Amino acid sequence: MSRVTLQTIADKVGVSRMTVSNAFSRPDQLSAEMRRTILAAAADLGYVGPDPSARALARGTTGAVGVLLTESVGAAFRDPIAAAFFGAVAEELAPTGLAVVLLPSTGSEGTIPARDIPMDGALVYGCAADYPAVGWLVKRRLPLVFVDGEPVDGAASVLLDEQHGARLGAQHLLDLGHRRIGILTMNVAVPPGFAPDPASAGSGFVARERQIGWMEPLDRAGVTPVVMEVHDNAEPYVSEGARRLLAGPDRPTAVLCFSDLMAAAVVHAAEELGLRVPQDVSVVGFDDSPLARRLRPTLTTIRQDFAAKGKAAAAALTSSIARFRAGEAPEPQQHRILVDLVVRDSTAPPASAD
Repeated sequence: MSRVTLQTIADKVGVSRMTVSNAFSRPDQLSAEMRRTILAAAADLGYVGPDPSARALARGTTGAVGVLLTESVGAAFRDPIAAAFFGAVAEELAPTGLAVVLLPSTGSEGTIPARDIPMDGALVYGCAADYPAVGWLVKRRLPLVFVDGEPVDGAASVLLDEQHGARLGAQHLLDLGHRRIGILTMNVAVPPGFAPDPASAGSGFVARERQIGWMEPLDRAGVTPVVMEVHDNAEPYVSEGARRLLAGPDRPTAVLCFSDLMAAAVVHAAEELGLRVPQDVSVVGFDDSPLARRLRPTLTTIRQDFAAKGKAAAAALTSSIARFRAGEAPEPQQHRILVDLVVRDSTAPPASAD
């Protein structure tokens, strides 16, 4: 049987070769009915479409965008926050025809995904700007959008309003009457010789922003918090930090946490020490992940809109790619995603006056 080409399909349908090509690569140029007719004819002839490699070479594009992670792909999908973000990105990119490639920070046998995988641009998700894989993307001069991390010059960014969210949490505790307040957060500077979980690599920027937000209302109220910093966002560091924060003689009556994960560690540490939440200690998280609703008591936290963040990141990246293809200078806009306070069962007034 002779090889089926675009011209073969065009002859069968009675249209031009360009019309058949548009059915595969530029569907917006055809009516829905015409495209269905052409694709049906192609299927009858056993034609699956133009060769992706050849099409990418002809266009000068790959049809794919990367999402750089600080951890393994499997670990990222086990993280409900990351999974919600990826889903929103994929949904927003679906109409564009761009495929999403998840890029772990390191590969196997010397491969570096950020260096080696063809892509038209990338989202840098929660990575520090000095992370080695980020350096490879910058060297490739790809359009980049930084999400939940400090951006580099010339790149767009999508960030939560971290300071506002932290202020809301701190003010909530002050309004309840708490004056002995603790903070469980990430250490913005890793000590010499310490090798943290790569997933914590981009947390320094976010931790600094939240620290600023927490301290503003606390300073105004004359409250000096007890701050417990951990160097890694994983067990056993978080649990140990939570226990140390609650075990002291002047334990706080309320704790502000860097994340819902840390808030859960505080709740569990309180249980181990015979303390009740919120009667003996109130707890405020950050993110409003599914964990916040599963925890008992349910967690007061700062809600971030994962869908809005994913959509904003995808839109910023497609815009950056379009400007790059048109030979235009990058437009390093900063997109701020609003957050709000969700009050649940883990906070209450202190049992007695401080």
